[in-house]
Amino acid sequence: MAKELKELTNREENYSQWYNDLVVKAGLAESSAVRGCMVIKPYGYAIWEKMQRALDQMFKDTGHVNAYFPLFIPKSFFSKEAKHVEGFAKECAVVTHYRLMNDPNGNGVVVDPDAKLEEELIVRPTSETIIWNTYKGWIQSYRDLPILCNQWANVVRWEMRTRLFLRTAEFLWQEGHTAHETREEAIEEAYKMVYVYRDFVEQFMGVPVIVGHKSENERFAGAEDTLSIEALMQDGKALQSGTSHFLGQNFAKAFDVQFANRDGKLDYVWATSWGVSTRLMGALIMAHSDNNGLVLPPKLAPIQVVMIPIYKGEEELRTVVARMEKFAAELKKRGISVKIDDRDNVRSGFKFAEYELKGVPVRLAMGPRDMQNGTIEIVRRDTLAKETVSQEGLTDRIEALLDDIQRNIFEKALKYREEHTTKVDTYEEFKKVLEEKGGFILAHWDGTIETEEAIKAETKATIRCIPLDAPEEDGVCIYSGRPSKRRVLFAKAY
Repeated sequence: MAKELKELTNREENYSQWYNDLVVKAGLAESSAVRGCMVIKPYGYAIWEKMQRALDQMFKDTGHVNAYFPLFIPKSFFSKEAKHVEGFAKECAVVTHYRLMNDPNGNGVVVDPDAKLEEELIVRPTSETIIWNTYKGWIQSYRDLPILCNQWANVVRWEMRTRLFLRTAEFLWQEGHTAHETREEAIEEAYKMVYVYRDFVEQFMGVPVIVGHKSENERFAGAEDTLSIEALMQDGKALQSGTSHFLGQNFAKAFDVQFANRDGKLDYVWATSWGVSTRLMGALIMAHSDNNGLVLPPKLAPIQVVMIPIYKGEEELRTVVARMEKFAAELKKRGISVKIDDRDNVRSGFKFAEYELKGVPVRLAMGPRDMQNGTIEIVRRDTLAKETVSQEGLTDRIEALLDDIQRNIFEKALKYREEHTTKVDTYEEFKKVLEEKGGFILAHWDGTIETEEAIKAETKATIRCIPLDAPEEDGVCIYSGRPSKRRVLFAKAY
């Protein structure tokens, strides 16, 4: 394990390689035999499960229910909403045949040419089309509304340049799709869900985010408005961590989903969709981790406390482990996940390095001398601070320590964001900050796609969002010099 850590690229020297090394060496994920697709390993999937569990409860607490819709979508469905198909056409995987056969020439298995589908099927890149085709049969009257459905699923977007968790051809996510009686109700839903995402990312992941509107150029294909949460990683780049879309009546009109309103007249349904994906795993890693490995917030750590016995011989091992099991039982009663690592084929130093690499929030070590003195050694992962404390009141101490680590991780990330958020008033200043400091830049923009695309082409910085809390402020666009009413958030991004 010491060798594994030694081979972990220094974060300050090569952030990108550090990230890739960490994902693999900490046992989170690895590349698969399928180009652009990943294998999420058990430790990585355990983190995703905790994310999923927390989010799922938050969805249900706001009145949503889970359902499941097909992986395959008829190609014709994508032709019904022009902006939507334009947004996803280049990323779609297409199924054209439904059967294989042995090659008559003995060259293995080939596609049976007689098994061509009458209509090609698209492997789900997102589910608006199949879901709104389904909702047509569910909705006749205002009494059938609202529909508040979510699904946990996988999707395929044929990415050419992939990175584990951040951008893969197949990824896991949830997608909410809701149908409403009025425009106002749908808009309220879109805002509600982006704030659910904010609360989850800040309270569970310990990552501060900025909530705002996407520019027209960056909106979801087929949406009238897209809200997003934007997080800042430790290399000064932004990561879009969740989106919530107000779809207006676009999909209802495309699929002819009408309902009898309270006046007995036919009207089109109002819609939203919203989602987060395994990209959140990337945010979790990049926002907190260091050159020793992962730093996991206690609320999402698969193992919150690891106990490592220090011993010589089997008798000492049994004695120390017996005492640790009593502590573990007390901690588990408080809902704290604990592992006692009593392996006898690796040294304790190896174990220390392994759990540092895996980001376990709290490490306890105890040997025969500690047993005699009534003490135990505690190391917290976020600061690597070490202290020897009394075994009395250990359960209360650990519970309080986990809360403190969760809080400290968030505050450290928030401090970094504050230190790397800069207001600029000129394009020269914009480019200088972008090159020398990075991070979020608040600057005036004239609201045009032309200016937005010109800045992106010249600097690779994009408008991350128009912050919801951005005050009205007279100014001039840093690029065009035209009038502007508020600052928007720029950054280079993943």
